[in-house]
Amino acid sequence: MRKNKLLQIGSYTFLTIGILFVLAPLYLTLTIAMKTPQETAENFFALPSHWYFDNFIAVINKANFYTFVSNSVFITAISILLMLILIPMVSYAISRNMNKRYYKLLYLLVMSGIFVPFQAIMLPIYRHMSNLKMLNQTGLIVMYVTLAFAQGIFLCVGFLKNVPLELDEASNIDGSGVWRTFISIIYPLMMPIIATVLILNSLWIWNDFQLPLIMLNRHPDFWTLPLFIYNFKSEYASNYNLAFAGFFISMLPIIILYGFTQKHIIGGLTEGAIK
Repeated sequence: MRKNKLLQIGSYTFLTIGILFVLAPLYLTLTIAMKTPQETAENFFALPSHWYFDNFIAVINKANFYTFVSNSVFITAISILLMLILIPMVSYAISRNMNKRYYKLLYLLVMSGIFVPFQAIMLPIYRHMSNLKMLNQTGLIVMYVTLAFAQGIFLCVGFLKNVPLELDEASNIDGSGVWRTFISIIYPLMMPIIATVLILNSLWIWNDFQLPLIMLNRHPDFWTLPLFIYNFKSEYASNYNLAFAGFFISMLPIIILYGFTQKHIIGGLTEGAIK
């Protein structure tokens, strides 16, 4: 009994420390963004004496800010839409034909992409997309969808292994073809893992810096929000308040999305294992 109590105390202590590590950067970002430079100089860590919104207004009024936001929204939305169409389709085909050599080989080939670090393919990606004249938003979307395939198919195939094959057979007996079976029966059953793929990739694409830097850095009109924040930080390196206001604005949409949907990440990852 005493041992269980000590384990419980230890667990709660560990979780509390973890929460503090997560919340501390968010606290600093928000408090510094809401203070004047004078207040920040007096006490870097203290709460602001009053809510000061001029830093946010200055960032939003920065030239082309709405262009950067719309670029990020467009790239993220189109990339996610294509992922949610293509990844479940490919995963369904692989999972239902894993006994065939071609599909098993295809699955292993896709899975090998998980073990390749991005730094190893960064230069070939740039040269290849440059040769194809695709150093633009379209090329960036293609790369996001391509790079998401390995993780997405790994998750979806693992989930579909626990969806009974009898559902497909019953649907075929009722006269449904493969497409109708997938759209009407399998795809709705995949919603937990599809939600997981959506959230993980939305977080990645919205916050990604490396790929946009490689493919969109030719002109400011092509920048996504992380590229804008990077250049904004460099321009206002001595003004912490404006820089942190920019950080918080870029973080806010994805924080809201994660807050509403974070339960689906664990649900999607675990439901397939216990289905």
